[in-house]
Amino acid sequence: MQPLHILLLIAAYFGVLLLISYFTGKNANNDTFFKANRQSPWYVVAFGMIGASLSGVTFISVPGWVKDSQFSYMQVVLGYIIGYIVIGTILLPLYYKLNLTSIYTYLEKRFGTYSYKTGASFFILSRVIGASFRLFLVANVLQTILFDALGVPFWVTVIITILLIWLYTFKSGIKTIVWTDTLQTLFMLIAVGVAVYYVAADLGITASNLFGYVLDSDLSKMFFFDDIKSVNSFWKQFFSGAFFAIVMTGLDQDMMQKNLTCRNLKDAQKNIFSFTIVLTIVNFIFLSLGLLLTIYASQHGIDAQKDQLFPAIATQSDLGYGIAIFFILGLIAAAYSSADSALTSLTTSFSIDILDIEKKYTPGDQEKVRKKIHVLFSIILVIVIIAFKYIIQDESVIMKLFKFAGFTYGPLLGLYALGLFTKFKVKDKLVPIISMTSVILSILINLASQLYVYFSTENSWSTSEKIASELYYQIGFEILIINGLLTFLGLILIRRK
Repeated sequence: MQPLHILLLIAAYFGVLLLISYFTGKNANNDTFFKANRQSPWYVVAFGMIGASLSGVTFISVPGWVKDSQFSYMQVVLGYIIGYIVIGTILLPLYYKLNLTSIYTYLEKRFGTYSYKTGASFFILSRVIGASFRLFLVANVLQTILFDALGVPFWVTVIITILLIWLYTFKSGIKTIVWTDTLQTLFMLIAVGVAVYYVAADLGITASNLFGYVLDSDLSKMFFFDDIKSVNSFWKQFFSGAFFAIVMTGLDQDMMQKNLTCRNLKDAQKNIFSFTIVLTIVNFIFLSLGLLLTIYASQHGIDAQKDQLFPAIATQSDLGYGIAIFFILGLIAAAYSSADSALTSLTTSFSIDILDIEKKYTPGDQEKVRKKIHVLFSIILVIVIIAFKYIIQDESVIMKLFKFAGFTYGPLLGLYALGLFTKFKVKDKLVPIISMTSVILSILINLASQLYVYFSTENSWSTSEKIASELYYQIGFEILIINGLLTFLGLILIRRK
């Protein structure tokens, strides 16, 4: 595709988003921005959440992960199901009962102000890094296929990206996002369907035997029970998936803010359970696409690895303009379906949890403060994304995202576990210390395990990777569980009599 064609496609796409923003932003106020006036249809929220959950990370990283890890990611996805059941049956009833705008207000009611601020702060850190990871991935691809050819530097690409998000979210926030996410999810699913069609057709695979072809391939091995030491071990990934779903959806203001826009608890539960079923199927389709792309690249001599696999084949192969057009649409949709809600949830959490605007400011001043915070976090995201350009050099972004989430969401997991499943009170002022200590210990445990393997295998990282899976226990996504357990135990130590 020519750069001009891509620019026109992006302009048309954002024209539609701004149009949606115009209609949803009429008579908007802070209640509209934070809760969409609690009037969102549950089925619209459920469909839109698919795109927000998948994001650019799934769209690009998951297909590129198949060559190295086969379908092992489905073990994590199956664990999600357990996590979403916990969210629908335990967390959502709690949030609706307390009529929360920010879910971290629960921590204040349960433990005190320091616990409340600690939980909100860890969310803000997690979401800034997580959203930046996702946007970095997509901005990097747009830079490669479009802006490099136009001579536009990466930092300008990032600023334009964030500015466009700010334009359609600054007025009515979550109300706009509920509807734009629906459109973005639709484009993303169409894009992956078109890609499967084009690649399968080139490989001579018909629609009737596609499913069988995928299952018969060596690359589609899904379950790994043989070696508990491996990072791909079923039980490690399954339970990690369950806990990741709980913390990255149920304890995440970004995802829960959408759920809390539903009219009532029953609708919110319909949303989360239907979303779970569709999300599981969609992830399998993404992995199937990754399998087809890997085989296509091998047969056509395309040297593209991991996060570069899908973009390279979609835009540089001989498959035609159709797959390129829908890839660009899907890529943009994937990026903004998670980034726009992240910006809104960061604004919400900082305004309510950190600044306490509902108690300290008049209604007129609340809106002014909220708009300033919205601009502030837009600037922060720009800075962090540009920094990632110099930090991330290898490995799929999805691997880094899950690993980082294990460190930052662990304290939230420990805090909510103690609050929900015990009657303990804690020494509130010590909670920030316990939480930070748990994170530091988790980082040290993870580093120690890597160094142990390194020094036990001829001091070579490449040799370590080969031998470690056979001889040594490897800490993977379960670092989240370790971190949460450390926080839980630490909180018990500071319980009040």
